Amino acid sequence: MTENVLDIENLTVRFHLKRGQLTAINGLSFSVKEGETFGLVGESGSGKSVTARSIMRLIPSPPGEIVSGRVLFKGDDIYKKTSAQMREMRGNEIAMVFQEPMSALNPVFTVGSQISDALRTNLGMSKKDANDRVIELLQLVGIPSPGSRLDSFVHEFSGGMRQRVMLAMALSCDPTFLIADEPTTALDVTIQAVILDLIRSMIDRFNMSLIFITHNLGVVAHACDTVGVMYASHLVELAPTKEIFANPQHPYTVGLLNSIPRLDKQTRFLTPIKGLVCNMMDPPTGCKFHPRCDHAMDICKQEIPQMKELAPGHFAACHLHN
Repeated sequence: MTENVLDIENLTVRFHLKRGQLTAINGLSFSVKEGETFGLVGESGSGKSVTARSIMRLIPSPPGEIVSGRVLFKGDDIYKKTSAQMREMRGNEIAMVFQEPMSALNPVFTVGSQISDALRTNLGMSKKDANDRVIELLQLVGIPSPGSRLDSFVHEFSGGMRQRVMLAMALSCDPTFLIADEPTTALDVTIQAVILDLIRSMIDRFNMSLIFITHNLGVVAHACDTVGVMYASHLVELAPTKEIFANPQHPYTVGLLNSIPRLDKQTRFLTPIKGLVCNMMDPPTGCKFHPRCDHAMDICKQEIPQMKELAPGHFAACHLHN
């Protein structure tokens, strides 16, 4: 039986702001198996990126606070590790491809120096060995003439090439677990497909586990084995990818799927989810999706629904199933 590499158990993350408290993640639980690609989807503001930073233990404190829960990586609770142990783990065991490379990469240092610094710090490589490894990595992710690009700066690369650099940096120390936070958001469709294929080939080649964070269900269908759907800090549905697309069980998931343009639909018009994501500084009582839900009942306005297994491996948090 395949073992879990990552277990998130009842994680709650809160930010203490001048305007009040904002709960970014509320009672989040899921697992990622060895070699699995786990997709985390939802609209902006649902808590996906905060989840990624919580796994990496990059939540700034203050204003952020891990209120409760555990994150177990290979059975060890990362919240019990020292700062030095976490620095050693980042890059070596868990790596992250950030959402926007122009803000994640330093514009005043060359691309080669930024990747080689990680190699020299984490693996103790000499300058020459690190540069050789950087050229190998840049070639691996498909950057042409990698030897001549070591001294290039970030602004000299296109958007797709910057994402390749971010991927090369993430893979530099041979991690076993990768988190990709919306790595294709700012790219056109053709480059998105190239980056997705590249990430998939890297996962297969190095036998890594992956959390793929996105709001694009088309990307999920192409890349993921399992999907977790988040809405306003809660995980509302969890199932294998094929099951999510064939038999969605939460109204929010149904709404997301209905918002995807499809060639087999008779109408040219999409069916949008009405309304906007709730104000997380003052969220509604009960199920946070009920103001936008066509199936809302009185109980939805009063009680937060709990995750319930509706079929083997298929969970949903909705009062419709009670």
